[in-house]
Amino acid sequence: MRVELLTVEQILDELNGVSRRTFYRWRELGIAPRCIKLPNGELRIERTDFEAWLASHREAAA
Repeated sequence: MRVELLTVEQILDELNGVSRRTFYRWRELGIAPRCIKLPNGELRIERTDFEAWLASHREAAA
């Protein structure tokens, strides 16, 4: 099974214009989706983690 890793830019696109600063602030607050830090310092987010994170926020908003 292949794991799909998304870039921060792809996450921001899927969140319809959330700013990079907002995403990194969420990371500081511990409320961003779980990230993987690569050896070069870039972040990746597994699609399954991102979708679970979105679902948890949908439930919280209901």
